Amino acid sequence: MTHVDPDPNHTSPYNYSLPDGRRNAGPTEWICILMLVLFGISTVIHCVQSVLGRHWYLIATVVLCGVGELIGWSGRLWSSINPPADSPFKIQISTTIISPTFLSAANFLIFGAIVKVYGTQYSRLSPKLYATLFIVIDVISLVIQAVGGGMASAASTDAAASHGAHIMEGGIILQLVAIIFYTALAAEFLWRYTTHNPLASSVSAPSLEPGIVEDGQEPKRPNGGFHQKVKLQLYGLILSTLFLFIRSIYRTIELNDGWTGRIISTELYFNVLDGTMVVLAMYTMNLLHPTWLLDRQRHE
Repeated sequence: MTHVDPDPNHTSPYNYSLPDGRRNAGPTEWICILMLVLFGISTVIHCVQSVLGRHWYLIATVVLCGVGELIGWSGRLWSSINPPADSPFKIQISTTIISPTFLSAANFLIFGAIVKVYGTQYSRLSPKLYATLFIVIDVISLVIQAVGGGMASAASTDAAASHGAHIMEGGIILQLVAIIFYTALAAEFLWRYTTHNPLASSVSAPSLEPGIVEDGQEPKRPNGGFHQKVKLQLYGLILSTLFLFIRSIYRTIELNDGWTGRIISTELYFNVLDGTMVVLAMYTMNLLHPTWLLDRQRHE
């Protein structure tokens, strides 16, 4: 690749520092390529898994997250070649902020499916309400982030760009609140189920596991708890949610610190606390996927 020599009089929008102290460096090229490879592999695997398992909602969530990350890291790779260019910076800042929202939506939907399997009497929300409530919050968060990203991208002054960044920050904070709320409800469900402490004595909803739950009966609890494969799915959701939670905290602090703050100007923070966290969340779902952890129980 042919790199454009940075203009010493024109700083990069990333504010990354060169060894000589000039703040006109772009993202590190090999890291951008590595992230593109990792996101590319995971996204292709998710496409195959979603089709094989007929989990079409994962195409609109996890796969879309992967595509967005690929666009974002392509922008960062472009910036590594031409650091002063403004367009790739705007592309990557918008897509890398918005894309993980779709991955969070997948977590909400998968957990709702588990609630449906093991008994809604242990949950404060029905499976349908899990999907409706958290997806609506995710969509609102997505819109806020998109509006803020658009304002920041179109801004002609630092003040206007900062205003857009604060709007994006509001969207991320909303997503962070949703993750906390979801985690609290999920934790209560797990506690109530494992201790057999239902919220009400009502009959559970029909189960997706004919061999484990019969109509009109409470879910039987294999070995006093969850089916082993569902346990693995829950571990996957916990890990994925944790990675996204860490990433959301970082992005909130980053945007609050401003476009020229120390946090956004430190490439290592972004690579580890954003890129790596989303990569880990996506691969966690590749390894602990509902195609073989939830669907197969129907035939056992």
